[in-house]
Amino acid sequence: VQLQASGGGLVQAGGSLRLSCVASGGAISNYYTGWFRQAPGEEREFITAVSWSGGSTYYVDSVRGRFTISRDNAKNTVYLQMNNLKPDDAAVYYCAAPQENDPLGAFLRGMGLPTYGMEYWGKGTLVTVYS
Repeated sequence: VQLQASGGGLVQAGGSLRLSCVASGGAISNYYTGWFRQAPGEEREFITAVSWSGGSTYYVDSVRGRFTISRDNAKNTVYLQMNNLKPDDAAVYYCAAPQENDPLGAFLRGMGLPTYGMEYWGKGTLVTVYS
């Protein structure tokens, strides 16, 4: 499966953006899917993931309450709604999916591993937040 992220842009602090991750060559419903971000000079960090049906989600503390991950499997798409954006949210955002029996575990323990434990990556989309 190939993943393609889009929807990034320039937004003022306090504003909102919605990112999309569209899958091709396979059904995104087969994959627990998540988002990472990487700011300049920083390591890539995992921020959120959603289960195959969308019934279960996980957020890191820095985005919980402001970001919402969701999916529309009929459209082969996972979304990231980002509200109340802060300058610290500025980064390149990537969608990704593991291929493991414990996919959420793959997201949580992937830091420092090759490809952060993910099997599939989309090209990033840039989010710039100005104050």
